[in-house]
Amino acid sequence: MAEEYETLMHRWFEEVWNKGREEAIDELFAEDGIGHGLPTEDGEPIRGPKEFKPFYRKFREAFPNTKIAISEVVSDGERIACVCQVSALHEGRGLGVDPTNRQVEFSGMVLIKVRDGKIIESWNAFDFMKMYSEVGALTLDLK
Repeated sequence: MAEEYETLMHRWFEEVWNKGREEAIDELFAEDGIGHGLPTEDGEPIRGPKEFKPFYRKFREAFPNTKIAISEVVSDGERIACVCQVSALHEGRGLGVDPTNRQVEFSGMVLIKVRDGKIIESWNAFDFMKMYSEVGALTLDLK
């Protein structure tokens, strides 16, 4: 079973993100699924494919050529964790930042819980500060 769930994690990143198949969201994310760390505009966790898709569309608009590579996977029954690397070119305005045509590379960690072959809960921790810094939307003065 753990191998099947690991395959689900790989399918999520390959189908949804690398191939840009929005319809795969419905195939892999449960209607009652919860996505922590990717808040709605109200600051609440994303719930189900219907709330995930606006986030997905905005991100894909900003970074239409997103590629995500999984570097580590650990599974324990119905829970699977992975470390991944995100690489993309900032070509659109989807995140409210004018396109810079800059390459971004940042990492993330995801933990998912699976039921009946679909993601029912996920915890997402991506280095979005690095991403925004790489497109020039965030500067930190640490002096």
